[in-house]
Amino acid sequence: MSLLEKNRLLKPIPACRAVLCVLLAVTALRLDAAEATGKIVREYDLKAAFLFNFTHFVDWPSEAFADDNAPIVIGILGDDPFGPVLDRIIEGETIKNHKLVVKRSRRIQDLRTCHVLFISKSEKGRIGQILTSLDGASVFTVGEVEGFARRGGITNLFLQGNKVRFEINVEAAKRKGLKISAQLLALGTVVGPQTAKEIN
Repeated sequence: MSLLEKNRLLKPIPACRAVLCVLLAVTALRLDAAEATGKIVREYDLKAAFLFNFTHFVDWPSEAFADDNAPIVIGILGDDPFGPVLDRIIEGETIKNHKLVVKRSRRIQDLRTCHVLFISKSEKGRIGQILTSLDGASVFTVGEVEGFARRGGITNLFLQGNKVRFEINVEAAKRKGLKISAQLLALGTVVGPQTAKEIN
């Protein structure tokens, strides 16, 4: 059974099944020692599953939606490493009456109204500019470069050994009016803002 098929079987509707899916993604689904291209594919299959599962553990302020049935938009900024995998994972899914959709762009202006925003490695050189442009927007930002969460991003996905892990900057989430479930916080590593000394 492929990783995608496993993820689809485990895709949660109730919160308790969401916890199960994330736990499996964090502790059980591993990147094996196959050829490099295969490892990259599996890494981003897992990261796509994380993006989907994050939507179960975050509460957005009501003003983040045009109406009660407006979709939850997952944005991809820059190079898209997921291909069709993310679209397949979220296909037909809803969270509290909100359908899930994916939007892709290389321009941050096109994605300021997203609810979850994955910032690709291709944007590494302008992370500060991107985060600044999102000031005042209730966007759950997800990065994959070292120091992303400490620089003001909300969640950073990273490889530790052969597992995908994540860091969460709770204060950054609070500033955007986002509430993160304690269940998700228990699974990740909570980090704070980077100090000037650490930057230099």
